[in-house]
Amino acid sequence: MTTETAVLGGGCFWCIEAVYLEVRGVTAVESGYTGGQQANPTYEQVCTGGTGHAEVVKLAFDPAVITYRDILEIFFTIHDPTTLNRQGNDVGTQYRSVIYYQSPEQEATARQVMAEMAAVWDAPIVTELSAPQPYYRAEDYHQNYFAQHPLQGYCAFVVEPKVAKFRKMHSSRLK
Repeated sequence: MTTETAVLGGGCFWCIEAVYLEVRGVTAVESGYTGGQQANPTYEQVCTGGTGHAEVVKLAFDPAVITYRDILEIFFTIHDPTTLNRQGNDVGTQYRSVIYYQSPEQEATARQVMAEMAAVWDAPIVTELSAPQPYYRAEDYHQNYFAQHPLQGYCAFVVEPKVAKFRKMHSSRLK
């Protein structure tokens, strides 16, 4: 099996991770940080907004099962790409909407999908498109967070509705 990598930021990584863990063809999902200037940042440092990093997920996927375009189409339905540095009550540059393409082909696909999505949303898309940056894996307790803490307040009131929306909109893409 050949795998490709996608790195996406769309608000809190717990939300994005929880959705992609359910996507058929996605073989691994990891929460982390990228796009900033501080090496080996901690969650507490990233939360201040001072590191420049975004909370992201790093996906491994099988392109024979799911395409990069499909990955991005899901991305644009599970977060609001029109709010700058914000997703709901999560505010700050660490919650920005961003795609870190991993190849020229991914960059071209991302540009196409973003142009198509511009016609879908009522406000301008503010999603950043960026070349790969040094990536830092988030602390162990952030990995698979929603599955481990479904009753935690943020998970119950923010993550669960996003996962439910994904399940309803993309049932054919579920594992």
